[in-house]
Amino acid sequence: MNRPTSRRTVLTAALAAAATVGTASSAASANAAPRPTAPPTAHPTDASRVDNHSWHTYLDWRGGSGTGTHAVAGPRPGLAIRRAEGRTDYTDPHTGRTATWEYATWTSPVHRSAVPATEMIASWNAHTPEGTWIQVELQGRYADATWTPWYVMGRWASGDGDIRRTSVDDQTDGRSSVWTDTLSVDDAAGGTRLVAHRLRLTLHRTPGTRRTPTVWRVGAMASDIPDRFTVPASTPGLVHELAVPRYSQNIHAGQYPEYDNGGEAWCSPTSSQMIIEYWGRRPTAEDLAWVEPGLPDPQVCHAARFTYDYQYEGCGNWPFNAAYAATYDGMSSVVTRLGSLTDLETLIRAGIPVITSQSFLKEELTGAGYGTSGHLMTVIGFTADGDVIANDPASPSNEAVRRVYRRREWENIWLRTKRYDANGKVRSGTGGVCYLYWPAKPAPSQRRVLKSFGLL
Repeated sequence: MNRPTSRRTVLTAALAAAATVGTASSAASANAAPRPTAPPTAHPTDASRVDNHSWHTYLDWRGGSGTGTHAVAGPRPGLAIRRAEGRTDYTDPHTGRTATWEYATWTSPVHRSAVPATEMIASWNAHTPEGTWIQVELQGRYADATWTPWYVMGRWASGDGDIRRTSVDDQTDGRSSVWTDTLSVDDAAGGTRLVAHRLRLTLHRTPGTRRTPTVWRVGAMASDIPDRFTVPASTPGLVHELAVPRYSQNIHAGQYPEYDNGGEAWCSPTSSQMIIEYWGRRPTAEDLAWVEPGLPDPQVCHAARFTYDYQYEGCGNWPFNAAYAATYDGMSSVVTRLGSLTDLETLIRAGIPVITSQSFLKEELTGAGYGTSGHLMTVIGFTADGDVIANDPASPSNEAVRRVYRRREWENIWLRTKRYDANGKVRSGTGGVCYLYWPAKPAPSQRRVLKSFGLL
């Protein structure tokens, strides 16, 4: 899959164009050159092109190779610092402050992927009390048995007082590169593939204290999604709708511009907040004390602040959103790919809503009223005709958030990896990327479904 020079063009949360109902996009589209079309192409099922693997059990944490870490038993097993392996100075590139930290490390066993991959996305669930933070690294093995460098996939804390959570730019070995939160091979068409991987965690704490981060889950999704402008249509198989709270990002326009210019760009955290509250969690009054009194839905402002990636300069970092959801009591989360709306129906049937990432021109999604180079929305159900019921945060009010989108249009804009922009230029699509959030102790039916996708 060809990648843009910056993931920001794909990951940007709803653009100002979306907030203004896509006027600029539709005007540009009217003057665009005719775009060639391609018929749907039969491919192996996308489920066979995605490999999810994580470490999250007590035995998982006992495995691998740790220096200074130990496995924590209990209802939610984790990894924590037992003793410091050493000390390091870290200069935060976003504040300029240098501080000394104690650290301990853990390296996972090598996982041989069922899918020789062109892309990998890491996810993690962790608790980082004040005075602690974590670094997550990913290393892939090529088919010729050589390894990539250790790529930093995130320096992360749930708060922003100790470090500023950040992705790391300019990471490449000439064969693969990191684009904000995604490790991609540079020449997928030439056959370069990553056939195995491992992850490394570095847990940091203030020297001389017994504080520790606790990591409950770390893993990666490896995938090889074929390049395509259109995807095969699925057959409707479910009529059901979940009762998910509705929040508009657009009512926050202009608020807290230090977080990606304000609410008009907050589709990702707004979607995350909807699902967090669907599962019965929400920030406390103390958590929200920093938000200006009188603002509507202050929890959306809170989600934007605590998903913000200071390097990417946006709230659309996929793993950062998943990690934010897992900071709430008893919540798990992951970034993955699904292969069809049939997969989505399976999750909705089990009571699990899904946050999906897509990009489209205004005329490609009937009823949206805007076009976007990258937007997150929440799928909550399906109509009797098989159409998609979505909570679309790019709406003028909370009441207007519930939308019904045509099944065929919606499936294509979500699953394709190639698209044409308003000027007829080829751009990338996300190929079925989504966030899944669920209780750490799911119902038996939910456990079975999650296990079927390789998530448990």
